[in-house]
Amino acid sequence: MSETPESQAEAAAERGREIQDQVEAAEERSFAPNKPKAMQAGARAYPVPPFPRQHQDKPGSEAALDPAPMYDAPFWKGSGKLEGKVALITGADSGIGRAVAILFAREGADVAIAYLTEERDAFVTKKAVEAEGRRAILIAGDVSVPGFARHAVALTVEALGQLDILVNNAAYQEHVDDVLDLSDEHFDLTMKTNLYGYFYMAKAAVAVMQPGGVILNTGSITGIDGSKDLLDYSMTKGGIHAFTRALAGDLIDRGIRVNAVAPGPVWTPLNPADKDEEKISKFGSQTPMGRPAQPEEIAPAYVFLASAQSSSFITGEVLPIIGGY
Repeated sequence: MSETPESQAEAAAERGREIQDQVEAAEERSFAPNKPKAMQAGARAYPVPPFPRQHQDKPGSEAALDPAPMYDAPFWKGSGKLEGKVALITGADSGIGRAVAILFAREGADVAIAYLTEERDAFVTKKAVEAEGRRAILIAGDVSVPGFARHAVALTVEALGQLDILVNNAAYQEHVDDVLDLSDEHFDLTMKTNLYGYFYMAKAAVAVMQPGGVILNTGSITGIDGSKDLLDYSMTKGGIHAFTRALAGDLIDRGIRVNAVAPGPVWTPLNPADKDEEKISKFGSQTPMGRPAQPEEIAPAYVFLASAQSSSFITGEVLPIIGGY
């Protein structure tokens, strides 16, 4: 007996219910406690939330962070991409700045390590650069002070002979839940550090850079999406993205490339020195990958954008590294 339209429809509905049952069973399994919820696609496994509850006083110490950030990228093999170059990196004592300093050194660059007050962390970075067979110097100071930029550039050239790469990375971040609680002093400090500091450093660097020079700015996903409790910080990071594109156009005739990296959440001292203990325990879990990046996962982008072997036709770009959309 041939099937009727009604029986065909019922058969289709039954197939649909069967598929529904399969999908719902899979969803139930996905919420099982023993199912990993964070993506691991790197050269080694990375820590996954929840993290130990912790909070730090600013500016934060990498040595006190638990778990310790993974920055040394032991799997990365240098190939001379930055041979003979000299880099000045602000905020290089810890976090992304430290990881970038190490990979730059592994690729052949000498490194000037600029930092605020975290001398212990900065010394660790210096030793790591020297372990790669490169020279390193420490420069303590506040990037929001115009004279510091000129001082840092002058020391770099005096000690290391030249300046080929500037990485603007130092930043101030402190959350505020209500815009009415964002004080003028707080707002001013964020602007002065994150925007004025980048401008001062770039201006001082351009004065001594030769054609082929590179300026790299650390932006943020907050400069793309915004963050309601990081209003001032989001403003500065959006400004850094615009500054990158504008400065890139301005420096074309000088042969200097300018690009930015815009990370999502990264496990660095910046965050426990901002957020409360409960938020830190869940830090990065909101990304599609289910975890924050480790500094060594971000640093290769800086190598790529710094090297003329890799990115000579790239300027004015903002590269998001955010753990998925």
